Amino acid sequence: MAGLYHPVNIGNISLKGNLFLAPVAGYSDSAFRSVCIENGACFTYTEMVSAEALVRKNLKTEILMRRAYNEKAYAVQIFGGDEDIMAQAAQIVLEKTHCEVIDINCGCPVPKIIKTGAGSALTRDPDRLFKIASAVVKACGGKAGIPVTVKIRSGWEQKQITWKEAAQAALEAGVSAITIHPRTRAQGYEGHSDWQIMKELVDYVKNQSDSSRIVPVFGSGDLFKPEDAKKMLEQTGADAVMFARGAMGNPFIFRDAVQLLTEGKYTPVPPEERIKTGFAELNRLVQETSEQHACLEMRKRFAAYSKGIEGGAAVRAKIVHASTVQDYVDIFSFIANFQ
Repeated sequence: MAGLYHPVNIGNISLKGNLFLAPVAGYSDSAFRSVCIENGACFTYTEMVSAEALVRKNLKTEILMRRAYNEKAYAVQIFGGDEDIMAQAAQIVLEKTHCEVIDINCGCPVPKIIKTGAGSALTRDPDRLFKIASAVVKACGGKAGIPVTVKIRSGWEQKQITWKEAAQAALEAGVSAITIHPRTRAQGYEGHSDWQIMKELVDYVKNQSDSSRIVPVFGSGDLFKPEDAKKMLEQTGADAVMFARGAMGNPFIFRDAVQLLTEGKYTPVPPEERIKTGFAELNRLVQETSEQHACLEMRKRFAAYSKGIEGGAAVRAKIVHASTVQDYVDIFSFIANFQ
C-alpha cells in the first residue's frame, strides 16, 4: 500500500506526495489552503480566477491568488474563453504571485462561466482549448517554463463525451499535467463520477507520452473519505488525487489518507482538534480580510467542522447567526476555550 502514496512531478516541479487540494470556488482561499497543508496536503490550488478580471486589474482577484504563509508550492487556476486575454492573465499571475504552476479551468459547469466560452465549454471545444492552452504555455515560457496544467470534464453530456479530444488538444499544446473530474457538464455535481473514464484517460495519456516528457494524470470526483482516495488510485492508476468537497471542514482528510496509504489504517482527529483547526482558519481569514467578512464566510465552514460532534445540530443553529470571533468562541465554549 505504501506504493500508492508517492512523489509527483509537474513539469520541473517536484512534490513530496500525491494528495492535492482541488480548486474549490468560494473555499480555497489561503486560510483554508494553509490548514490543509498543515494536515498533509502535498499541493494546493487557488479557487478559479477570472482572466478578464485580472486584465482589468480587479483587486479582489489579487486576494484570491495570495500564497498561504506555509505554501512551498501552489497553483493558481485561471478561467477564460479568449486566448489573448488568458495569455495576458497568465503573465499577470506570474508577476503578482510567483506561483509554481498555472492551471486552466476547462471543467466548470456553471452557466455564467460557460456562456463566456470558458469552463466546461472548453472540454467540448478541443480547438479552442488548444488555442488557449498553447497561448498560456507560451506566456509561461514554453515547455521548459512554468508548468501549465488543465482540468477537464468527461464531456458536455452523456451523448457528447469528449475527454479524449480535450486531452489530446491539451497534450499538443504542451501542458504538464491533466486533471479530470469524470462527470459531464450536464451532471454538474450530481450523480456519480465515472472512474472508468479516468482509467481510460490515464492509459491514453501514458500511450501518448515518452520518456522525455511524462504527463501525469490527476483524478477528482467523489473523494469524501480516505478510503475513496485509496480506491481511486488503485482502480484508475491516476498519479494523484484531488480532494474537493471531501476536504470542506475536514482538512484532516489529507492526514488520514496519508496514514491509510502508508500504514493501512488511520485515527480520526477528536472533536476538540477539529474545532481548534476551524479557529486557526478563522483567525487567518480575519487577518487576510476583515472580521466581518471572515465570520460570515466561516459560517458554512464551521457548520462543516462541527459535523459528527455531540450536540452538532444545536451548534449549527447558532452558527448561522455568528458575526464576530467572540460569537464563535461562545458557541464552542462547551468543547474548549478558544479565546
